[in-house]
Amino acid sequence: MVSAVSADQAHGPARQAPARLAALDGLRGIAALGVAVHHVFYHYAPLPAIAPVIKLVADWFWHSGWMLVDLFFVLSGYVFAHVYLGSADPGGESALRTLKGQRAFWVARLARLWPLHVAMLIVCALVLPDYPGNTASAFAGHLFMLQGFIAPVAHTYNFASWSLTMELVCYGLLAVAAIGGARRAEQLALVMVALSLCYFILLAGPGGPWVGDALWRGLLGFFLGQLMWSARDRLSRVPSALLIALVIAGFWLERGNYSPILPLALLAWPAALLLALRGRMLAARPLVWLGDRSYAVYLVNLPLILVAPRLIDPAGLGMGGLLAVQAALLALVLGFSDLLFRALEMPARRKVRQWLAPSADARPDAAPA
Repeated sequence: MVSAVSADQAHGPARQAPARLAALDGLRGIAALGVAVHHVFYHYAPLPAIAPVIKLVADWFWHSGWMLVDLFFVLSGYVFAHVYLGSADPGGESALRTLKGQRAFWVARLARLWPLHVAMLIVCALVLPDYPGNTASAFAGHLFMLQGFIAPVAHTYNFASWSLTMELVCYGLLAVAAIGGARRAEQLALVMVALSLCYFILLAGPGGPWVGDALWRGLLGFFLGQLMWSARDRLSRVPSALLIALVIAGFWLERGNYSPILPLALLAWPAALLLALRGRMLAARPLVWLGDRSYAVYLVNLPLILVAPRLIDPAGLGMGGLLAVQAALLALVLGFSDLLFRALEMPARRKVRQWLAPSADARPDAAPA
């Protein structure tokens, strides 16, 4: 679900934990909450138009908020490069160039992704038993983190988790390429970005989200983020005014006879990431708190929102009642996310890592999209 380095520290004297990119935690938290807002509008009810500006923003979240997932991919690629390709040992070796490092990497990924994903999979099986895609074979696919390749991707259990499958594909490609060093990993990233651009320019259609775009969205965003990290010194000299212009241009160019992912993934999201790194606002404690829980927010919000219309019919609510229910849903998402983060996600992460690699020289954990 993308992140700055977590509070977990690397073990062993040879490596130091990379500095935490707290501002990217804040940006990740905002993106996760934005996805929850999109799901509230799309699966429960759109926000009533109170004022033109609110209508403009609400309409974007309603129709286009799903593209915030592509921001997760960009953040994830940048952070994983920061954590795993950065040279933090005296010999300048990436943590992924050794068998021990590879094992620690995959143990950390399993510990980070799987426990909460399985918990929410079971919740969806219990509260959404009538969804047509909730079959035994689909359950098995979700259990083994293959949900992004299950047809239909939508309407099977916690279908927002499709992006986790794409993240795992990106992790695997990065881990294999990094065995050859940072230069080889950079070459792979260039190839993946080029192939993804060919797909979106030649084959992808306007609008979305389309199931056929899923893999290419992950590859484009993740490896573009990795390339941004490799070019971070040069990118740090880009004027902030130009970055702000690129964010605006990305949103301005979103609607056209091409995939809207292109202007956002190539212009708006990279520029937003660079702007986040330059300021202190997104590193504020409340936003870092939200960023720490962003994975839980991402997995918790959809089951809650899908159940809500069965309990409270939005058609029978006035404007005030609808606003109150929507606000209450988002508050419940944050409350349950905090509870699961502290009671399940963090304890399970530690237990899995202690069980599978009690003495591994693990890098600090990096949260997924």
